[in-house]
Amino acid sequence: MSSSKQALAHPASSAEAAPGTPPGAARGARGRGAPAGADSWRSRFYRWDTKAAPYAFVAPFFVLFGAFSLIPLLYTAWYSLHDVQLSSLDHQTWAGLDNYRNLLSSDFFWNALRNTFSIGLISTVPQLLAALGLAHLLNYKLRGSTMWRVVMLTPYATSVAAATLVFTLLYSWDGGMVNWVLHFFGVDPVNWRESDWGSQFAVSSIVIWRWTGYNALIYLAAMQAIPADLYESAAIDGANRWQQFRHVTVPQLRPTILFTVVVSTIGATQLFGEPLLFGGVSGSKGGSEHQYQTLGLYMYDQGWIIGNLGKASAIAWSMFLLLLIIAAVNLLLTRRLRKSQ
Repeated sequence: MSSSKQALAHPASSAEAAPGTPPGAARGARGRGAPAGADSWRSRFYRWDTKAAPYAFVAPFFVLFGAFSLIPLLYTAWYSLHDVQLSSLDHQTWAGLDNYRNLLSSDFFWNALRNTFSIGLISTVPQLLAALGLAHLLNYKLRGSTMWRVVMLTPYATSVAAATLVFTLLYSWDGGMVNWVLHFFGVDPVNWRESDWGSQFAVSSIVIWRWTGYNALIYLAAMQAIPADLYESAAIDGANRWQQFRHVTVPQLRPTILFTVVVSTIGATQLFGEPLLFGGVSGSKGGSEHQYQTLGLYMYDQGWIIGNLGKASAIAWSMFLLLLIIAAVNLLLTRRLRKSQ
């Protein structure tokens, strides 16, 4: 009884304070002679720190995004509505939608759009099919599997300039290894830079070489997340490896395949470095007859070679709208996949 009376007589310590009480308030209640203002200041600081700390942690991202992405995007939209020349940036003339109308009536714009889609199709389909096959092979137990995964990622780590210069030598008209192999099989040499489909195939092969291993590792990570019970059930039912791949692996990888298709399509829409370096002197033109000029090259040519920043900004916003359409299609397909599952 005496101990319980003593417990009731003495106030609770900071360790015995009610849950949710700020530490500053508990220390202020325990301290002798602490002013009431210090207690309220500590509690306010504690509440402010709890609420503001998450925003302070994410603030650097939004500051950098606004400085290097949002503001340039809005400024490009403003330029696309004006007649602006690179030689005289201070003199801007309001043009409205004239830059966009000129694009729609320009044969070079539609040629660049066709080339972008054709190169994207040639590079994306073989790339993802090869990545899926390589991931399926790496999914089984192999000797030195870690080494093979590093080898798959090596082309992605190679710079665009180094890879393109090597492929330029391989596709050289005189002394190139590709033409030497064709001559060995009795096929006439191909002028890869000047031919229409030959130049697009050469540029697409650079993209395929650089990104196949990267997508293969994405597929491999998704395959390793598939439950082993599904393969065991399929094996009990008599399915061989090819049937397991068709009826178990591919259906489970549908969201991942859709993701890689969308990302590869976005990358193909923004293709710039490979065709620019492959073309050499006429790289910004996409060849002597613009046979592999993409939208990125067309924007670069209009903005930095010709100096028409207003038209280049309109091309940039056309590419942005195209990416929004691709994102919308991705969203619709994702929803349908979720409903079907």
